Amino acid sequence: MTTARKLQAIKSLHTLIWVFYNVVIGYMLYAVAFGSLDHWFWACLGLVLLEGLILLLFRWTCPLTLVARRYSSSTRDNFDIYLPNWLARNTKTIYTTLAILIAVAAVIRLIQDAAG
Repeated sequence: MTTARKLQAIKSLHTLIWVFYNVVIGYMLYAVAFGSLDHWFWACLGLVLLEGLILLLFRWTCPLTLVARRYSSSTRDNFDIYLPNWLARNTKTIYTTLAILIAVAAVIRLIQDAAG
């Protein structure tokens, strides 16, 4: 497999994982908004926490980015994923903020449910 093909495979996998986490975050938003903190919400929260742990362990860098570096010398933020450069640059900040807001909303929802 050529270097270009390897990078293409990594970019495709990275993009699929990104789309998957969009679905996860989207479901969490839905669950909090409509008071449906079911087992799927908690599973999604676990996935988001796992992703956060992985990013912490790799110093705020996705492990796929480290693998992709072997096959590219690009300095662009989207060299390893099929996203616009601005979104690739800001995606961790956007989704970390969303995850924190969802967690706060879930705590508020749980307190409201416990109160009555």
